[in-house]
Amino acid sequence: MKKTQISILGCGWLGLALAKNFIAQHYKVKGSTTSQDKVATLQEAGIQPYVFTLGTTNDATLFADFLANSDVVVINFPPKRVADIVNMYQEQIRAILPFIKAEQKVVFVSSTSVYQNTNDWVSEELENHPEKESGKAVFAAENLLRSTLQNRLTILRFAGLFGYDRVPGRFLANKKELSNGNAPVNMIHQDDCIGLIMTVIKRKAWGEIINGCSDVHPLRKRFYVLAAKKLGLTPPEFKKEDSVSFKKVSNIKSKMLLHYTYKRPNPLVFVM
Repeated sequence: MKKTQISILGCGWLGLALAKNFIAQHYKVKGSTTSQDKVATLQEAGIQPYVFTLGTTNDATLFADFLANSDVVVINFPPKRVADIVNMYQEQIRAILPFIKAEQKVVFVSSTSVYQNTNDWVSEELENHPEKESGKAVFAAENLLRSTLQNRLTILRFAGLFGYDRVPGRFLANKKELSNGNAPVNMIHQDDCIGLIMTVIKRKAWGEIINGCSDVHPLRKRFYVLAAKKLGLTPPEFKKEDSVSFKKVSNIKSKMLLHYTYKRPNPLVFVM
């Protein structure tokens, strides 16, 4: 019986952990990195490594080999913080698209930054109007992939990432006069990112857009103050405000469609 093979485009904080989980379940994994220094790390994990940077590397043979014979391609790299972020990210996606075969399925790791603040719940059905350039870049990439891959693509929109060596206490420590202290935060643990990606593939849930977010949405002020204190850092200070601007990401579709139960449903557990 043929082993399922996965190509993971971007073996960083999430991609490397994802690859290790696939390998533990007897998948074959090809993984990309932009750094030659990371090749040994990927090899030690059992990943077949490829080194390239989309938008810079121009090697059709390398791209074709990276994707060859894989059943699923996971596109998992964020847009670079550059001036022309929206166009550059689309160009990077366009560089790999011609090498994805008609029979291959694709998971795109997106972000809830595609949603504008509504001061209410946001779900996958909302008409998107991203407010930040990074959100605009990710949404443009989503649309590019959807127009090309259609029902072979599933988009997973993840909330703020945390877990293990990605510790939220460092994000806002020592900062002062921060706004939106009484706004709910949207977070997702690395374990649930991996769980959702693997569930999409196992359940063959293609042609979907699905949010990934913890069940509990603690207030921003409480969460980041506790997170800093737990690390022994100076907690952030927030303004006293009468109004807030926020969105509250719904994870109902991930539970209903995928029958997924969140392993880390309450981010507060990790900062108290």
